[in-house]
Amino acid sequence: MDYLVARQGETTKIAGQMSVEIFGYKILARGIVQGVGFRPFIYTQAIANHLTGWVRNTSNGVEVEINGKQNDLQNFLKALRESLPPLARIDQIEVTPTPPNGYLSFEITPSQPQPGEFLPVSPDISICADCSRELFNPTDRRYRYPFINCTNCGPRFSIVKDIPYDRPFTTMSKVVMCTKCQMEYDSPLDRRFHAQPIACPECGPQIWFEAPSITTPSRQEAALQTARQWLQDGKILAVKGLGGFHLVCDAANASAVEELRERKQRVDKPFALMAFDLKTVQHHCQVSEQEAELLLSHQHPIVLLDRKDSSNTAQAVAPNQQTLGVMLAYTPLHLLLLEPASGFPDLLVMTSANLSEEPICYLDQEAKARLAPLADGFLFHNRDIHMRVDDSVYREACGQPYPLRRARGYAPDGLPLPFSLPPLLAGGAEMKNTFCLTRQNYAFVSHHIGDMENFETLKSFEEGIRHYERLFRIHPEFYACDLHPDYLATKYIQQRACMENRPVFSIQHHHAHLAACMADQGWSEDSPVIGVCFDGTGLGTDGAIWGGEFLLGGYHGYQREYHLAYTPLPGGDAAVRKPARMALAYLWQAGLEWESSLPSVRALSVEERTAVRVQLEKSVNAPPTSSMGRFFDAAAALIGLREHVTYEGQAAIELENAADPDETGCYPFELAEDTIDPTPLWKKLLKDWHNGIASPILAARFHNSVANLTLEACSKIRQKTGSNAVALSGGVWQNRYLLERSVRLLKNANFNVLLHHQTPTNDGSISLGQAMVAAANIK
Repeated sequence: MDYLVARQGETTKIAGQMSVEIFGYKILARGIVQGVGFRPFIYTQAIANHLTGWVRNTSNGVEVEINGKQNDLQNFLKALRESLPPLARIDQIEVTPTPPNGYLSFEITPSQPQPGEFLPVSPDISICADCSRELFNPTDRRYRYPFINCTNCGPRFSIVKDIPYDRPFTTMSKVVMCTKCQMEYDSPLDRRFHAQPIACPECGPQIWFEAPSITTPSRQEAALQTARQWLQDGKILAVKGLGGFHLVCDAANASAVEELRERKQRVDKPFALMAFDLKTVQHHCQVSEQEAELLLSHQHPIVLLDRKDSSNTAQAVAPNQQTLGVMLAYTPLHLLLLEPASGFPDLLVMTSANLSEEPICYLDQEAKARLAPLADGFLFHNRDIHMRVDDSVYREACGQPYPLRRARGYAPDGLPLPFSLPPLLAGGAEMKNTFCLTRQNYAFVSHHIGDMENFETLKSFEEGIRHYERLFRIHPEFYACDLHPDYLATKYIQQRACMENRPVFSIQHHHAHLAACMADQGWSEDSPVIGVCFDGTGLGTDGAIWGGEFLLGGYHGYQREYHLAYTPLPGGDAAVRKPARMALAYLWQAGLEWESSLPSVRALSVEERTAVRVQLEKSVNAPPTSSMGRFFDAAAALIGLREHVTYEGQAAIELENAADPDETGCYPFELAEDTIDPTPLWKKLLKDWHNGIASPILAARFHNSVANLTLEACSKIRQKTGSNAVALSGGVWQNRYLLERSVRLLKNANFNVLLHHQTPTNDGSISLGQAMVAAANIK
């Protein structure tokens, strides 16, 4: 954190104690300092160090005025640097000497909103250990209360309407505290001092259970037990949680899981799971020390873990995959729902309550209307959700937490930037959309919005922008969007910039990837960075679909050093849905025959193969692409793993799952000028396939080939330019097999490798990159 002291303090003396000099300071702390126990911490430190004065929340941070002896003041400041509450984060602190004001005590004074000022808002935080103990303690007055919380845990972002983060500006504003809760709320030494969602069974929110077959809803403990019984009986429930509804069923009940897939129209994409505790997760999955830390962190994200063969989890939870996405129960309601008992499931499917590709439901009436065909019953509560927010997804890769979706527990936490940016709004990408607002040294990357393919998601996108602009007092003066004119996010940004007569910057997709990874790492150097940007699609400046790119540049601009040779995409989106089409396109491009024995040839009818050949030969609806994502699709199809997909990235994911981790062989590419020709690879791969080499070996050799290509191309760029830093960004880098092998090769060659660790490597980080590029070009 930045620590600024203006000058030496002025002194005074207390009557009767002429030898004691008293100093005064005003302090402004900015960062995550509201709703995280920061003011009680200030209070207790002031009392412990015999200081007088006051502390208060403002829209600009937390202000403190203190008087005392110099040694005591220095001890106080040392505590600010070294002993913060677990959820607090100071990004900047200003200490200004002032004349002592003769305060007789230390007080916490009422908040003071300041027009135009802002500060970061804490994300929602999973239930803490203290509240968990009280939840299951029969002598505690909040025993089995589903909404127990304190200053160290509970809802924040999902319930806040405005800043400062005080109860009147949350969805708890209408809930009147009982006498006991009010006493805790008012006591600076209590763990629930100014815990804005504070409540108890007497005064707070409650749960109830409804179903079409039940005439009278059950409430409180009866509602909970009804829900548990229905889950044990194989039913599918809609459960209102922290940031929206989940669809829930027994993860070991194959019939229930398959029924959920049919109702939700989700053919193969994996479902997330929830467990009561770490021991349960370890029963079903391999859990490393780093993965355990992720699961137990304050955020409790979904973590991708290797499944144990002994797990009884239904195969339909994650078809054709060796991993399971598991999170620990992060609210008291979830803990109660998953409480271990004889015969009760130890893992529950806990997937976003929506139809496929729609945003998560979060309003009660909306849920009743949209989820009625999906759920047998509903577990409701009456603590309103102001902002919907999905679960975050992480995995451990290269020995570090590696984000795949940034949402609950992380958003809207501002990302500190290496330099100040003007007020700017970047609209992000079409897939895995986020938006980004900037102000001063912060980038506020939104929670995961989703794929911008329908009106419901666009509405969620617009609602989120309005909320962030209000929370962080940002009125954009500049706008940024993707180069693709047909993206819904691009259209929104362009229309809004036009209405407000503001400048708009159209940013090439892979340049945004490079800039996002640099910003994620706090990169502030002027020296150019090699950007290895591998993904499925991004409109290039030449009108082609890019995706297998080696760039050299920074925030201001870039050069395209190498790219995969262009290959036609026969049928456009049809080739994305059917990797078999992409495989035939690569064979055609390489001058190789469509042999009748090849899996990709057998997967398509004669009529479809004929149509594909016409599209290729006549360049009809076959735009050129350098996409690494489509390259992986073609490989998966050629060796017979996946000929058509039901969700984005499915073929590549199954290719990764099939790869033998002990295989070291690889295939060659041909690098000529700025183009990477994969023809030699396809010839060798097909030869191995004809020789009966098993698909795990073929899959591993393909991965190893791309890792070696990454090293070879980066080495050639370094030899030519002297650049030594390499940023890996794009959805293909979600592939842990490819990522870890590529990083190992690069580091062994003494490259400085930059990886995402705060934002996803996929398109969830594009908005951040757009903002950084636009800001650099404004300057």
